Amino acid sequence: MELTEKRQRWKKINALTPQKLELARRLLERIRAGEDVMELIRHHPLEGGGYLNKAALVAAYEEMLKTGKIEPDTALLEKIRMKPMRTLSGVTTVTVLTKPYPCPGKCIFCPTDVRMPKSYLPDEPGAMRALEHQFDPYTQVESRIRALKNLGHPTDKIELLILGGTWSSYRRDYQEWFVARCFEAMNALTPTPLPLGEGQVGEGELKKIHSLNETAPHRNVGLVIETRPDEITPDEIRWLRHLGVTKVQMGAQSFDDRILELNKRGHDVECTRNATALLRAAGFKIVLHWMPNLLGANLESDREDFARMWQDFCPDEIKIYPNQLLANAELYEYWQRGEFHPYTTEELVDLLADIKPAIPRYCRVNRVIRDIPSTNVVEGNKRTSLRQDVHEEMKRRGAHCQCVRCREVKGKPVALSSLRLDDLVYQAGKAEEHFISFNTEDDRLAGFIRLSLPSKDSPDTGMADLRGAALIREVHVYGQSLPVGAEKSGAAQHAGLGSRLLEEAEKTALMRGFSRLAVISAVGTRQYYLERGFERGEYYLVKEIR
Repeated sequence: MELTEKRQRWKKINALTPQKLELARRLLERIRAGEDVMELIRHHPLEGGGYLNKAALVAAYEEMLKTGKIEPDTALLEKIRMKPMRTLSGVTTVTVLTKPYPCPGKCIFCPTDVRMPKSYLPDEPGAMRALEHQFDPYTQVESRIRALKNLGHPTDKIELLILGGTWSSYRRDYQEWFVARCFEAMNALTPTPLPLGEGQVGEGELKKIHSLNETAPHRNVGLVIETRPDEITPDEIRWLRHLGVTKVQMGAQSFDDRILELNKRGHDVECTRNATALLRAAGFKIVLHWMPNLLGANLESDREDFARMWQDFCPDEIKIYPNQLLANAELYEYWQRGEFHPYTTEELVDLLADIKPAIPRYCRVNRVIRDIPSTNVVEGNKRTSLRQDVHEEMKRRGAHCQCVRCREVKGKPVALSSLRLDDLVYQAGKAEEHFISFNTEDDRLAGFIRLSLPSKDSPDTGMADLRGAALIREVHVYGQSLPVGAEKSGAAQHAGLGSRLLEEAEKTALMRGFSRLAVISAVGTRQYYLERGFERGEYYLVKEIR
């Protein structure tokens, strides 16, 4: 069955009929009275088989809200929201894919499918949605926001994640058009083409669209692209800031030149080091991809390689993507000749359980496995629930991970009076980094700010906004992503922690001899910083401090 047919069938099965809506209303009243959501659903099967899903409960809630049958009830919405973890880190992520396009890389582990951008498969969840929308940026964003709202998630603060091979290899007119259309969807404008169509945006058009987003219904609080280390130059980072990019994902893959050469990566470790330093000097948040089980590596060399990541590179976030043997990658031929052997699931779990406790407290582990359906994997690990397996193994060993993701307070109430302020200082290349955070008594992370203090040896970005400035690369306060201006008892996001973190960063920068602060603000967070004394520069918001 074709992928689009599968999705259409799924939509038909889950269509909200009047009968389902009526049942959802009745169950909602009982949930409000204190009954358990899942117990009620299980005890009320649908005629013809199956059960009511949470989306139906959310739809009933929205309908009853509009008709005045109930008052806004945050606690009730939390109970019926599907996959609440999606927005417990404080923002709502929307992922889109660019169209298929040639990639400069020749990596032997990378799958190739003519229907998809390089390295992606058409049956990965996000890729499947993109294919259904024919890679149209507007409809991808609009449909995803609508789906998240239907599942009960707030959508006023959107982190836009643009995937699809190497972003920097696409024509710049296509990049600008793609970003503009994504922003138009967040701005809730009518889905009409831009004046000059795909790949062409009128002069100043993107700037106007960005300005609208500063007060739009779905504000962009982060824009993420993925590219290769050998694409990062001062000219490229200036272009990325023109587009509104705040976070860059790069495939480091390995920190061993021999391994990179064997796998035909096309760049060396020094290239990754220089790219990371330049991005840091420009204030970007840095995400590195690391791949164990590459051709030529073994379990012991992977352990040694992972340790190198925290010498010089020091990414803010990482994605661990164990190499997976796929039939449509060149690596498959090596395997057929007996030159490559995938790790077993047990070996992989053991490796990750060994290295995960060593991850520094300033870094967030976004993934430990690609979301590739097991049917595509020829040999080796086929489990996509690897994170859970690794955590269970660590628990058995009595080991703990201290990464950002493992310590987030998520939806738990925060006792403000008990929060502890910490300043973790570390050297990252030529910059002195400060990870200033508020932590609970049980060491949960309520919020943090990343302050970077460049040295005289830091790379020159060539951007006037950054001359002599200390850099605020990220401000993040945790808890369920709430609508702007909403209040929630004990929620870290609405306790003024962001302002307090900014004050601490300013004091630290002053003590280190800086007289200016520059922040790499996302388009939708500009107003937040402007209200706190920052002024508009060319690509950054800046503030004189004394």
